[in-house]
Amino acid sequence: MSGRLSIDEHLARVRAGLDRVGPKEACTAAADGALPVDIRYAELREHDGLIPGALVIERNELEWRLDAQGSHRVPQATGHDLRIVVICNEGYASSLAAASLHQLGLYRATDLVGGFQAWRAAGLPVTAP
Repeated sequence: MSGRLSIDEHLARVRAGLDRVGPKEACTAAADGALPVDIRYAELREHDGLIPGALVIERNELEWRLDAQGSHRVPQATGHDLRIVVICNEGYASSLAAASLHQLGLYRATDLVGGFQAWRAAGLPVTAP
């Protein structure tokens, strides 16, 4: 090979640099002030519902909205020490998104193992679609 990684290898490397959390840990983190960020696309949110209190930012806007120094940031983007839990549908895209946030200096960003589906399966609160 030419030193290129497969997506599975890349994902494994990315995850090795994250302190990933399970559904109950994510729920506790949110109660303690972490910012849950739902990056699922609209159709999934409309079909499956939302995690109460999660900020919805679609994946293609994530970095612009959470960079505390950015001109397009959301009010919740208060600093690089913000604890962020990125949530996708099944926990794959969220790992890559959290790693991207790390590159912006958001060193406490992580993701939810198993994504929204794991949250729901754990019986944690979900608002009806």
